[in-house]
Amino acid sequence: MKWSVAVMADGDRVLTREEIVELADAVAAWSGIATGIGTGSYGAQLLIEADTGDEAEQRARDAFALAARTAGLPRWPVRRVSMTNEDDAAGFFA
Repeated sequence: MKWSVAVMADGDRVLTREEIVELADAVAAWSGIATGIGTGSYGAQLLIEADTGDEAEQRARDAFALAARTAGLPRWPVRRVSMTNEDDAAGFFA
């Protein structure tokens, strides 16, 4: 099953456009998009394949951490995770 998972990390400084562009490049492997230019947070929405919501969340957290490291972003704590699956979002995954 496909899941769309949004992950957000909050920190203590404002992020630059260049940093978020690097994150966007890093999350592209998961058909992801990145957010956070000019804010004290960075986030991504990822497309994850998993059987359960718990599995999808863990895979998304792992992918997000890898992407953040790849982008050279600070290691900030994840504050929010939200998700929907293809059954809940009919038409979204078509």
